[in-house]
Amino acid sequence: MASHFLLSSAARTLSLKAIYKGGEDAAYQTFKRLRWPLTDGEPVCPACGCLDHYDISTRRRFKCAGCGKQFSVTSGTIFASRKLAFTDLCAAVAIFVNAVKGLSALQLGRDLDVSYKTAFVLAHKLREALSAETAGHGLEGEVEIDGAYFGGVVRPENRKEDRKDRRLKANLSAERRVVIVMRQRKGRTLTFIAKREAEGVALAEQHVAHGSKVYADEATHWDELEAKFPDAGRINHSEAYSADGANTNQAESFFARLRRMVAGQHHFVTARYLHQYAAEAAWKEDNRRLPNGEAFNRTIGLTMASPVSRSWKGYWQRHGA
Repeated sequence: MASHFLLSSAARTLSLKAIYKGGEDAAYQTFKRLRWPLTDGEPVCPACGCLDHYDISTRRRFKCAGCGKQFSVTSGTIFASRKLAFTDLCAAVAIFVNAVKGLSALQLGRDLDVSYKTAFVLAHKLREALSAETAGHGLEGEVEIDGAYFGGVVRPENRKEDRKDRRLKANLSAERRVVIVMRQRKGRTLTFIAKREAEGVALAEQHVAHGSKVYADEATHWDELEAKFPDAGRINHSEAYSADGANTNQAESFFARLRRMVAGQHHFVTARYLHQYAAEAAWKEDNRRLPNGEAFNRTIGLTMASPVSRSWKGYWQRHGA
């Protein structure tokens, strides 16, 4: 009987044991190699692009021979001004990519022996880097679109006479948002956060190439898709999950992962950062067949290509440490 890819030895090409056994120097070389892949890890000045430099080995920094500026392997990246050792950063990325259904900041902090605040910001920096991979990306061919609501759970009152009808709009939480997903079959997944699922029609027009075949369920707000995409396909889930190729099964697969992530790991997600959790679930869904070593390399490569985060640099200083 064929086994799932994640059960095979091909899925396991990296381990925490190997990271810590390699030590700080090996982890540092990993960051250099993934920061400057075109020069095989040889430093390139981020200010002027000069290849000539002087090593300041005692501080793991470089001085550009052209402009004279000093820089490090993480200068100008999302890990700028880092305080964690490179082995800990590598371990954090390995733990993060291995957690295919998400990882809470509390658990990450325990694994790395760092504070919750450090783990919280670190995990969100990784999510921000992952989301950059699909920035400006468009979809074409066969595309599935769907939406699902997350966040804003209103607990019922203890006594029956005090309980309110949580289906009514007036009794819903302000934190409730809909995640709209557009997923190209054999392609990438794009996610968006909105207040109403109907907003997905305009988003599809912006991000899906004209002439594509768009699949949606029978919700009435998707009727407008047929005017914008004449070859649209619809599936009535009360009758079947798939019929004659019309289905939203891949969109539902994404939502299954995101629901398990939110309910099983994070338990509470604010509307402000829901887009980053959705982006993480989309990236992990798209890369579910990657060996964990390749997913590790790709994630660090994305962090090295991402600029200093405006949202997460100095987060706790702005929000009350």
